[in-house]
Amino acid sequence: MRANLRGIDPGGILRPVKKPLIIVESPTKARTIKKFLPARYAVKASVGHVRDLPKSTLGVDVEHDFTPKYLTIKGKGEIIKELRGAVKAATDVYLATDPDREGEAIAWHLAELLKLPRPKRIELHEITKEAALAALKHPHVIDMDRVNAQQARRILDRLVGYKISPLLWSKVRSGLSAGRVQSVAVKLIVDREREITAFVAREYWTITALLAGEVNAEPPFSAELVTYRGEKLEIGDEAQSGAILRALEGEAYRVSSVKRREVRRNPPAPFTTSTLQQEASRKLKMRVRRAMQVAQALYEGVDLGGSEGTVGLITYMRTDSTRISDQARDAAREYIVGAFGEEFHGGRRHRVREGAQDAHEAIRPTSVLRTPERLAGVLRREELRLYTLIWERFVASQMASALLDQTIIDVAAGDYGFRATGTIMRFPGFTRVYEEGKEDESAAKARVPLPELNEGESLVCRKLEPKQHFTEPPPRYTEATLVKALEDNGIGRPSTYSTIVETIQARGYVTQQERRFVPTEIGAAVNDLLVEHFPKIVNLDFTARMESDLDRVADGHENWVGLLRSFYGPFESELEQAEKRLPRLELRDEPTDESCPNCGRPMVIKHGRFGKFISCSGYPECKTTKPLVKETGAQCPKCDGAIVERRSKKGRVFYGCANYPKCDFISWDAVVPQRCPVCGSHVVAKSRRGEQRLECAADRAHDVAPLAAAIAASS
Repeated sequence: MRANLRGIDPGGILRPVKKPLIIVESPTKARTIKKFLPARYAVKASVGHVRDLPKSTLGVDVEHDFTPKYLTIKGKGEIIKELRGAVKAATDVYLATDPDREGEAIAWHLAELLKLPRPKRIELHEITKEAALAALKHPHVIDMDRVNAQQARRILDRLVGYKISPLLWSKVRSGLSAGRVQSVAVKLIVDREREITAFVAREYWTITALLAGEVNAEPPFSAELVTYRGEKLEIGDEAQSGAILRALEGEAYRVSSVKRREVRRNPPAPFTTSTLQQEASRKLKMRVRRAMQVAQALYEGVDLGGSEGTVGLITYMRTDSTRISDQARDAAREYIVGAFGEEFHGGRRHRVREGAQDAHEAIRPTSVLRTPERLAGVLRREELRLYTLIWERFVASQMASALLDQTIIDVAAGDYGFRATGTIMRFPGFTRVYEEGKEDESAAKARVPLPELNEGESLVCRKLEPKQHFTEPPPRYTEATLVKALEDNGIGRPSTYSTIVETIQARGYVTQQERRFVPTEIGAAVNDLLVEHFPKIVNLDFTARMESDLDRVADGHENWVGLLRSFYGPFESELEQAEKRLPRLELRDEPTDESCPNCGRPMVIKHGRFGKFISCSGYPECKTTKPLVKETGAQCPKCDGAIVERRSKKGRVFYGCANYPKCDFISWDAVVPQRCPVCGSHVVAKSRRGEQRLECAADRAHDVAPLAAAIAASS
């Protein structure tokens, strides 16, 4: 009799059961999906990209339609072997890589490498059971237009990087690089720094009157001098200010007009990648790269325990759209009405920014019912802070506008006119949940109510206060304002902002001082060379047009090979000219206040292959050098020398004794100045998924919580 049991052949021999296979990029995402899908599905991870252009050569055949030469990424052999085995045991293969161009390209590379004849592409805009089951019902073929757009971007970047960088090595120093988009970001920072350097401050004065009604003297209010004989008044110096003060002596103050109006403040749109990065930087002081890492973890899935299990908490975090689904809008309405009342619901549809790809929804919670309070005991601190920001922004985006009553009081004093503006909140609307962060919190004006006054009413001037000011230069870019500038200029795309910000720092072209970007000498020098010899590469309009052309490739409206041809012809000509005309650049050494311990000559800061270092100015006669290090305030547990921050040749930060090589103490974890309160050993700051915890180096079981609390309180 034939066995009808699944997995047993007619001879009664047990054989493997074939299952549908889902391939994703991330092991975390794979674990999340596996937990909530039926057991009949197998889920595997490619662990990111599986093929790429070679590192040692250009890898692009410019003579034959820019054909790329893809190689299997080193170290991926075991993963690919496992995937091939899983494919053989699969009934169907679903490629569920990220729902963007890069994810589409990875899906295509997987299909090519694994020789999949009929791969099914599915897109998971949120990692939930409902979204996964819906996607599995509607698979589609790989979108080759999106793949080709990604290939074109990769090849463009390779051509620029691998053709210009060798020129910089020969003319400036080794280890430098040029990038199609990173160079534009550096130019923005260099140009801003030169604006600041060239800025000439202009003096101006303000005069503020402290006024009160004659009948109802309280509360007094402030009004600023704004006009003279009905014309706008600008006070240029102290002499002019003094003359005005003398002219105002003995003048009667009278209310010339009172205007009241309703001001409506509309809620902000839900987050895009750019606005999330900006707001995380402003409100949470979170680095752009870190914000994206935390958002990735929230998207890929967190174990909530209980009946919910592991689930993705937010939608896909690389998007430039403010659109949300009808289901999300309905859920938000139900929550807002239940939590705050019908009058707080606005149900706004936010306009998508011109030029946005609009391929995905905005960044939002996968369920509005998962409030930050519910997740407070589950998420790590950084995860909770970022999730709270996303949840509050989404809920606020669907709430009613805030209504403010604004009063403008104009006051006449002879030929001079003063103005006071005050606002009070009449209906909080969305501000009940969320207020946008400000780049400069001190610039945010407080809402000040004004007293009830009538036109023609006399006032008493209690005080006239003159104040000197100076115009200020434009501020240096922060990570938030740089990302905004890139987006406003059409430079880069949601998936590239954090990479750009990190790359320009890793290359040593810019540094951060007080969270603001400052170009280094080498950054400014390389920028100037590129501006002179490769003007298109660092031109904002040209780079923005290239982004638009890549969008057209993704939409199927432009041929990717034709796009590369139109770029490479002029670029090749610029390369030939630059090779002939590019001068050898000599970088000046930076002076220090140190003397050489061997010969007594001044020590200087030099630029080397692995960054800056301190060297004797008498080189090559005296070859004394020492690393340029950053002190941490901690003492070495071996010899009581200073613990300093160093970098390995690969750029990794570690902590070692300043007395090296006499003392060989090193630690890959940051050493804090305080010692263990239990045993006195040194304490290190362990970092795991962005969360830092203090740990005794001698015995991790020692209780260092009081020490951690003291450090947190002092910071």
